[in-house]
Amino acid sequence: MTVELTLVSHVLCPYVQRAAIVLAEKGVPFSRRWVDLAAKPDWFTAISPLGKVPVLLAGGEAIFESAVICEYLDDTRPPRLHPEDALQRARHRAWTEFGSGVLDTIGAYYRAADARQLETQRDLLRARFGQLEQALDAEGPFFAGASFSIVDAVFAPVFRYFDAFESVGEPGCFDHTPRVRAWRAALSGRPSVRAAALPDHAERLQAFLAARGSELSRRIASSGPAARRRSNDQSSEIF
Repeated sequence: MTVELTLVSHVLCPYVQRAAIVLAEKGVPFSRRWVDLAAKPDWFTAISPLGKVPVLLAGGEAIFESAVICEYLDDTRPPRLHPEDALQRARHRAWTEFGSGVLDTIGAYYRAADARQLETQRDLLRARFGQLEQALDAEGPFFAGASFSIVDAVFAPVFRYFDAFESVGEPGCFDHTPRVRAWRAALSGRPSVRAAALPDHAERLQAFLAARGSELSRRIASSGPAARRRSNDQSSEIF
């Protein structure tokens, strides 16, 4: 019997997007249930012990934490996105965790209180992408070559942030990482990646960044009227 799947989601959460990408890559039908993390309803706190998204409702079972959700899907729904070789599978899992660390640094970047802190976090991001440059398959287009993997699903939402940063004139982080640049471009055109976010994601993300009260927020405010637009969702949390 096919288990009905519902992905409990927040409109901006990159961890939700990685789960949605994996579901799409496997061609698995699923529905979405949206939650406002700034006003968590009782039904959500009852199924999410950590109070975070995503949560995958699989029949009567609630599966939380994006890495666990992706592993469950890879165990139960073809095609496999992790390598068959155990050592390579462990390597992919390690780089998945690395991707979560990059998201933490991105959070520190957009919350940086002043220009000095912002530049410090930008330098850290450049260093992280330098490490990735060495790990990527030389032939591409994806992390491990021709086959799309869970590592690709993890990093596609990471790169969305840089679309927002660059759109308001912030310096890039990929000048010295040509493989990462090519990977970013390949992921951006992937149908599963495009479908994982709402059509107005860019506007919502820019509004979220503008509302942080940070150095980046001030730069967005000074970059023109279009960058100062606000969405209806001003949640203080996106995870």
